[in-house]
Formats: sequence, C-alpha cells, structure tokens
Amino acid sequence: MLGASETALAHAIVLSSTPRADQTVRSEELAIEIRFNSRIDAARSHMKLFKIGGEAVALPILDAASADTLNAKATGLEPGAYRLHWQALSLDGHITQGDIPFAVSR
Repeated sequence: MLGASETALAHAIVLSSTPRADQTVRSEELAIEIRFNSRIDAARSHMKLFKIGGEAVALPILDAASADTLNAKATGLEPGAYRLHWQALSLDGHITQGDIPFAVSR
C-alpha cells in the first residue's frame, strides 16, 4: 500500500515555468513553457489563459522538445494581470492542475 507521500510522487509537479509565478513580462507575445518532474501526455493536457476581468482563451499545446514539458504561445497580450491555468496528464494516469499568475506591462 502506498503512503500519502508516495502517492504524491506519482503526480506531475511543476519544476519550472515561463512565465514564472508573479513575473511581469513586457511583450505582447509570450512563449510559454512548463516543465514537470515526470513525463506527461501533452495530447491530453491543456492550458487556458485568463485575463483578469476578461475572457479565457484556450492555448493550443505545441510540440515539445521534451516529454516532460508543455509548450504554448500567447499573442496579442495587452497590459494587465493574467492567470495561466494548466492541466497535465502524467503517463501514470494522474491529472494535476494549477495556476501561474503573471502580469504584462509596457
């Protein structure tokens, strides 16, 4: 039987991201990259971008150079606060999700 900490190890956990949480970016285009601690199924994972006070936009997942990374591209970013919501399916079948808040400034 697996303990709680062993079960948590089966989930895809974010190791790094672009943008980082609470980062301010200064471009209207943004290459998004989220790197996990395990392999993920990019075809069954997704990202959505929410502008605070605005509508959500689904971001197509781009081909990744690595099996542990989700990539997407956001364009037409206006100044303001955003929340990047991600959901990843690890190859062991566990789904994890989270949010990365960031801002755009010029």
